Amino acid sequence: MLQSLIFDMDGTLFQTDKILELSLDDTFNHLRLLNEWDAETPIDKYREIMGVPLPKVWEALLPNHSDEIRAQTDAYFLKRLIENIRNGKGALYPNVKEIFSYLKENNCSIYIASNGLKEYLEAIVSYYNLDNWITETFSIQQIQTLNKGDLVKIIIKKYDIKQAAVVGDRLSDINAAKDNSLIAIGCNFDFAQEDELAQADLVIDDLIELKTIVPKINNSLLI
Repeated sequence: MLQSLIFDMDGTLFQTDKILELSLDDTFNHLRLLNEWDAETPIDKYREIMGVPLPKVWEALLPNHSDEIRAQTDAYFLKRLIENIRNGKGALYPNVKEIFSYLKENNCSIYIASNGLKEYLEAIVSYYNLDNWITETFSIQQIQTLNKGDLVKIIIKKYDIKQAAVVGDRLSDINAAKDNSLIAIGCNFDFAQEDELAQADLVIDDLIELKTIVPKINNSLLI
């Protein structure tokens, strides 16, 4: 039987795009005031690389800036994201709480494995009371490699998980599942890319589909 589902956060449970452009604009306006930026906010570039750890984000968005400026930008961006979450400007994807309730009722534990920073993840979990269902939330900050496969490995080891699936919208989620011999469920949501989803074992267009997929997986595991 499927013991656990390990979810990505951004673009899978949380509609990051609701606060992304807002927070990124705030951040690049801040850089303009510091005379560190004089062009448009690179929102399209961010969307292309969405899902990678934040240090990699700033390398891509600020390729000609120092590590110090990138670190300051990262801190400011995080602050703006959290304020926007706490002000209710974000949103969960449809059916998150319904599917979480279903999974818990069917003895399937829920974990988060995210490239997001710990403080940011805690803000989402707290604002939407997701701790009612989630066993534990894991951030990429907890490991040195910035590899989501290694993060998932920590969850598996800590909770002695034998059968699980990873649910996420990007290749890093699919690879994290495959690296740990787990089932990869791709989410065809806002930031998903067709060529990446093609590598998943299953693809969903709405989280509610897990209500039918989980029993099917359990049946196949019994064969």
